[in-house]
Amino acid sequence: MARTKANIDIPDLRGTLALVTGASDGLGLEIARRLALAGAEVIMPVRNPKKGAAAVDRILADAPGSVVSTRALDLASLRSVHELGEVLLREGRPINIWLNNAGVMIPPTRHVSEDGFELQFATNFLGHFALVAHALPLLKAGHAHMTTMSSLGSRNGRIDFDDLQSSKKYKPWPAYNQSKLALTLFAREFAHRSAAQQSGVISNVAHPGLTVTNLQGSGPNMGRDSRSAMSRTFPWMGRHLPSVVQQVDTGALPALYAATSPDAKNDTFYGPGGRGHLTGAPVEQQYYPSAENFEEAKQLWAVAEDLSGVTLTLR
Repeated sequence: MARTKANIDIPDLRGTLALVTGASDGLGLEIARRLALAGAEVIMPVRNPKKGAAAVDRILADAPGSVVSTRALDLASLRSVHELGEVLLREGRPINIWLNNAGVMIPPTRHVSEDGFELQFATNFLGHFALVAHALPLLKAGHAHMTTMSSLGSRNGRIDFDDLQSSKKYKPWPAYNQSKLALTLFAREFAHRSAAQQSGVISNVAHPGLTVTNLQGSGPNMGRDSRSAMSRTFPWMGRHLPSVVQQVDTGALPALYAATSPDAKNDTFYGPGGRGHLTGAPVEQQYYPSAENFEEAKQLWAVAEDLSGVTLTLR
């Protein structure tokens, strides 16, 4: 019997403005495509202009007449983050849907951003924190749903405040897991502060289970002379083991549900509903125990403000 592909109904999004980081390929591109098909105007901040233009063309081919545009952004550069924030504020348009999606995964050796931060920490967490801080007035004006893309790896994450930048000891997976846990803790702390201050912004978290994307190649192959084992085997698993590894059209569903469903809630975790939460249609899940330390979340928020030089207050 053929497997029925999971899907969700996305409401009519005409008249809404959405922003998706990391939308030039992979999960971000699929999320942006589905938002455009539902009628949303989509802004895609991208690091590579050529990839961004190709992504716009691909979306327009599927959703003719939709309004999709790119903006320049390198999340590993606080200067670039600040510049995009200034652009968005000058445009002055309320944002209704916001996806913290872009990321880098497990470079085999330690890389640093132009600001001197470990690349995964800078891109996955700190850049998103700073960008949200810059654009917060627009999220509040749009009563936005802000959905943050976490990872199964955050379950094994640990925030090492004595070595946040992995400068004493770098291991690819612990650094990645820490960055995704940091992003999750930020989203949860934002949700709590938003509710307390009645800011009107909903903050929730999603994860894609095990989904084949370019992340399994771009990060693990960074600085290597030959392809990593992950970049060779993961696509094969996606083709031959669909109950374990899924494609982006299904992997994007938890984030799409969290960002667009009128039933999606503040401070709630959404992921695939299949065995082990690896594949399948989105369901509400329990947060991992690693994401339940609220004192750690508050401390991390303060550290992020200090490192980024940006104050994020919801008052």
